[in-house]
Amino acid sequence: MDRNKLEQLLMEVQSGESTVDQALKRLRSLPYENLEYARLDLHRDLRQGLPEVVFCENKTPDQVATILERLWDHHDRVLGTRVSPEIAAYVQEKLPDTSYDSKSKLLKLSRGDVPDPEEESPYVMVVSGGTSDQPVAEEAAQTLEFLGNRVIRAYDVGVAGVHRLLEQHALLADADVIISVAGMEGALTSVVGGLVSCPVVGVPTSVGYGANFQGISALLAMLNACAPGIAVVNIDNGFGAAVYAHLILRRIQK
Repeated sequence: MDRNKLEQLLMEVQSGESTVDQALKRLRSLPYENLEYARLDLHRDLRQGLPEVVFCENKTPDQVATILERLWDHHDRVLGTRVSPEIAAYVQEKLPDTSYDSKSKLLKLSRGDVPDPEEESPYVMVVSGGTSDQPVAEEAAQTLEFLGNRVIRAYDVGVAGVHRLLEQHALLADADVIISVAGMEGALTSVVGGLVSCPVVGVPTSVGYGANFQGISALLAMLNACAPGIAVVNIDNGFGAAVYAHLILRRIQK
């Protein structure tokens, strides 16, 4: 149950539209619902301002569909990450209102459109080193948009042709948060960090040849960046970077 639904329920009790017993019945599943294989945190939106997001990798199609359906009963927006096309097809049969993006591997449910942010509102700029990094970059960008944030993208601006990045300098300088997504040696994040004054969130990806070690080389490069003001999330964790950036924007707007 999110804040709006709880406020509506309390107003119905206050006005006499709902009895106390009816309200208690609706609140009975708080703070979580036990599905045996999952305990759904229905209280998270009230605590953190964001409902629980479902990490779908290694779950069965039926588990994913059931978890999303139960969350959908309590929230107006539901998000699933790391969703394979096979699981997405299964879920969409059960929940036809679900939308799926194969690049970001995100499943989304939303009652009504997410309001578009104002043109002059704070924004996150998502940059990626190469085209191969785009799935992780899109996981970050689309998660931010799902949460109602303004996002500007600049892809394939890696250090192998640094002039491509420098062409984006005006947008980079005006950004309120930057998410830098890069594999190989992960140098993009350090370069971006040295150009701007806003917080930079580095996302190492598992893209690269053998000595990349599935993203470990990019992770270590970002952790050892000499540019200040950089935070680093786990390998391929575009979602985690998006939530971190969203929390910064939310504090700015508050």
